[in-house]
Amino acid sequence: MTETSNIHSSPTEQPRPLRESVMAALDQYFVQLEGQPVNNLYDMVLEEVEAPLLEAVMRYTEHNQTKASNLLGLNRGTLRKKLKQYNLL
Repeated sequence: MTETSNIHSSPTEQPRPLRESVMAALDQYFVQLEGQPVNNLYDMVLEEVEAPLLEAVMRYTEHNQTKASNLLGLNRGTLRKKLKQYNLL
């Protein structure tokens, strides 16, 4: 479920909105399933998105957890719990 068109777009090309990137990645995922059953898609998608989101925000805030929690709209304790969950501390 990797979508890199936003990251590698040319300077003159507008980046694809995140929503469209997610839809394209899910469409591709469903095609690759070829009818195979899948369970817990919701949790899988959240894990695929949450970890890189936290990584990017921590880089952006230079690992300042207070700034990161404010930027994300999360309680600082919740942020720490999630960072620990994804081994990002």
